[in-house]
Amino acid sequence: MTPKWRERLSFVNLMLWIFRIGILWIVVFGTIGTIASGQYSAKTWIDLTVFGLSQGAVYALIALGYTMVYGILRMINFAHGEVFMGGAYTAYFVADALAVSGDLDRNPIASLALVLAVSMITSTIIAVLLERIAYRPLRFAPRLVPLITAIGASFFLQYAFRGLYGSGFRAYPEVELLRGEWVIFGVGILRTQVVVIAAAVLMMAGLYFFVMRTRMGTAMRAVSEDKEAAALMGINVDRVIVITFAIGGAMAGAAGFLYALVFKQVHFFMGFVPGIKAFTAAVLGGIGNIPGAMLGGVFLGLLESIGPILFLDGLGIVAPYQLKDVIAFTMLVFVLIFRPSGLLGERITSPKV
Repeated sequence: MTPKWRERLSFVNLMLWIFRIGILWIVVFGTIGTIASGQYSAKTWIDLTVFGLSQGAVYALIALGYTMVYGILRMINFAHGEVFMGGAYTAYFVADALAVSGDLDRNPIASLALVLAVSMITSTIIAVLLERIAYRPLRFAPRLVPLITAIGASFFLQYAFRGLYGSGFRAYPEVELLRGEWVIFGVGILRTQVVVIAAAVLMMAGLYFFVMRTRMGTAMRAVSEDKEAAALMGINVDRVIVITFAIGGAMAGAAGFLYALVFKQVHFFMGFVPGIKAFTAAVLGGIGNIPGAMLGGVFLGLLESIGPILFLDGLGIVAPYQLKDVIAFTMLVFVLIFRPSGLLGERITSPKV
């Protein structure tokens, strides 16, 4: 009788094990080589970590929109990156007008709050219109149909904003209050990064409290569990879905504003890459899981910031930071090989026969 391990062994499994061993070899020996070289100071690693946290916080806020919509409708809203772009791009014109008038430096807190509000409101409106026009008529269609619609909506929004605002890059004005560094625990950290991390943490904590501690949050969790049963219990499913899209859009708008604070530039195509990265973060954390989306975003941001230098520089690879996207998506594959449901997703076991 053939042993069980031989029955399980196949060409695909063999290649997966080779892939796992190869990745582990790169991570272990690359890390050892980088640390042993001693060419990077503690300040450099701290800077990379803080940048990774700020970048990951933005990914996490965008990922919340993906994971909330998936949790309710079991669909991937691939137009969500353009929801993120629309808020940040529209808010640029408000920020520019405030900079020209001088109010951005005279009243920085009120001005930044106004720019943030415009970004969040714009993204919320776009998200709600998407749900009403593009997705609601297809709610009971096969799953592939809303997915194709989402991709079409993504292209439509990209080129609609290109027609409205032009194809050039727009530079967000700098705020005098956010220039320079703050010294925290003896470490100098860019003010913009501190604001981005703090604001993202507050918004994610507020969203988690809303979902877990309010009546509407309870209704959202009920609809996510079983729409038909929730409707029988008196929950307005359509209203819950609209609110879910609105909250996801607001988080994307906030992420767009914070992204502009860090990277300074906006353009009509800016939502594509962060949108894909945020979707990756949602999958890493466990799609449909709100804490998982937060964790996945932070994990991905840190991995992109620290990983290229830590893993590849010690192997003698030139300009390793250019391979940050390769590392991010390779780690996605690596995590999903070991845990397909994501870091915080539920394990699915098949019944024994």
